[in-house]
Amino acid sequence: MNDIAALESRIHSGIPLSRAMRFRICSLDGHAIRVEAPLEPNINVHGTGFAGSLYALGILTAWAMTAHVIARAGLDAELVVASATIRYRAPVTGDITCACDVEVPAAAAFVAALGGRGRARLALRVQIGAGPAAEIEAHMHAQAEATP
Repeated sequence: MNDIAALESRIHSGIPLSRAMRFRICSLDGHAIRVEAPLEPNINVHGTGFAGSLYALGILTAWAMTAHVIARAGLDAELVVASATIRYRAPVTGDITCACDVEVPAAAAFVAALGGRGRARLALRVQIGAGPAAEIEAHMHAQAEATP
């Protein structure tokens, strides 16, 4: 199973809402992820992207990017969103896309802290839709899993 399929399966298994939203990873590398979901299951009464869906898809994108950084480093950790804010700028009228890039130095510092201290935080920015239509600033927290 490739990295995209494995990560998508992990998300769909652990976060069932992601399957209902039809969250799909389009591309993934060491420092960037692109995801999408169709508008139809994420629509609001105005026929545009539901704000809650935009937020959830953006958070899933940040979570997936951070989980991928951890896995590529060969580490195991519990991962949560410590805080996040979203800014809505324009309606999303088509399929919902999310993009998140992590800077190489930030990813390296995150991995070093997680491996050394057993915990780390990573700040990420997720752009949603064209323009972007919305943007999330998420602060991810990872705690190394205790070994038996």
